[in-house]
Amino acid sequence: MLKSGVMDIKVVSTNKKVRFEYFIIETFEAGLVLKGTEIKSVRSGQISLQEAYVRTDGNQIWLIGAHIAPYEHASAFQHDPTRDRKLLMHKKEIRKLWDEVRIKGMTIVPIRVYLKAGKAKLEIGLAKGKKQYDKRQAIKEKDIERETSRNRSDW
Repeated sequence: MLKSGVMDIKVVSTNKKVRFEYFIIETFEAGLVLKGTEIKSVRSGQISLQEAYVRTDGNQIWLIGAHIAPYEHASAFQHDPTRDRKLLMHKKEIRKLWDEVRIKGMTIVPIRVYLKAGKAKLEIGLAKGKKQYDKRQAIKEKDIERETSRNRSDW
């Protein structure tokens, strides 16, 4: 478990492609509204953010397309794996995100899901899409870093 101040944080799922596809301008923490079988699946790491995105209308904010696998030990009362899930944030933060998306053409992306003090939290980022040449530059930097680490380990 990672320590963050006094509270324990357990990272459950990370959207690995988000930092490759977008420039993250600012990050926010949002609570996830989940059903009983969903939180049990999240605690066991059965969540995927690969196809997920975040949408807001200025009043509410929603996580759309995240896949939470059905809980295997549950009876007939299962949840829909890809249902839209409401996020809990302060009204001021939601309005700020809404203005940035509407006026500046940015997007809101889910970055990671983690457990903090027993509650499921979602880290979302206000992001701007990268152009193709930005992605090529990131690949080039990663290759150079990999080569230098290999050369150091050969010594």
